[in-house]
Amino acid sequence: MHRTATACPASPRGWASPHPRTALEGWFVLLLDLEDVAPPDRADAFLHAMTDDSVPNEILHEEGGSAISARIEGWRVGGLDLFDLRSSGLEVRRTARHVRHHRDRPVVSVSLQTRGVHRAEQAGTRVLLGPQDICVFHELAPRTYGWSGPGASQAVTFDTEHLGLPVDTVTRASVRLRSSPVHDLLLGHLRSLFDHPGRLETDPGAGALANATTDLVRALLTSAAHDERDARVREAMDDSLTTRIMAYTRRHLSDPDLGPERIAAAHAISKRQLYVVLARSRIRLEQWLIAERLEAACRLLAAPRHAALPVSVVAARCGFTSPSHFTRRFRTAYGTTPSEWRRLRTRPTDR
Repeated sequence: MHRTATACPASPRGWASPHPRTALEGWFVLLLDLEDVAPPDRADAFLHAMTDDSVPNEILHEEGGSAISARIEGWRVGGLDLFDLRSSGLEVRRTARHVRHHRDRPVVSVSLQTRGVHRAEQAGTRVLLGPQDICVFHELAPRTYGWSGPGASQAVTFDTEHLGLPVDTVTRASVRLRSSPVHDLLLGHLRSLFDHPGRLETDPGAGALANATTDLVRALLTSAAHDERDARVREAMDDSLTTRIMAYTRRHLSDPDLGPERIAAAHAISKRQLYVVLARSRIRLEQWLIAERLEAACRLLAAPRHAALPVSVVAARCGFTSPSHFTRRFRTAYGTTPSEWRRLRTRPTDR
């Protein structure tokens, strides 16, 4: 390893965020590309991109000079920061001494290994991680993470205050995630987040999607940290299925073919079980779908950047196959037509 440095990773804290969260509002942001940096300056540029002044670490590069490569991309979806890092071999270390110097609001990072075999050590356990694994770090716990040769990682960060789990629960769960049946549910969900993160940033359901993702992470950590017979685990399992169904449905609202058969099949349950699960949360699927699509239409109609979209296009984007059916449903729900609703909400206000 070359170029040992004391570092302070920002938002993915312990992983790959270079700047304050406000820098990630809006569209995709290229946070770093070392191809544009002179070889002698690459280690320092990488260090700068990975750090701020709040969370100390040590970063060690496997190679030096021109052999160091890295590219970091970022998105903000709802309240979540998403990152994609591709780099040459490295290792990021956080010791107990580093943790004592933490001064900012901590986060939990949840990552996928998209290239290479990754190494991690925390809570006295060493593991190798591949594409079928989820890796979780709480930044108030010591850990080591990295890979040899070209590697890549995708990470999502969660505020610990929003996640609502103590450090010991997260660290205990982090070394036995695969023991939980929630693991593969969350794995598939996280992969879907990174399919088109740029589109999700501006989607009307981004906030709900962020909350659903947080609920799934909480369910996984709760499940992995406790015995499966624990009543809290059974409750978390039930909640995670409902949350996953809701998140999936919101992501596919624009698909006119979305219905109970497709939703049930996507979650490996029967149509009857789907209705039973939703009934526990007092959700009537068909009515809920209509309401969600109408709310999405309201947001599109009120958005200035979509002012030129015909009402028929708004209807199609929200999953309605017939503009007249959309207008009838809209009038029933809101007492006015989509065109009039748009006019009332986009007209200039009197000064």
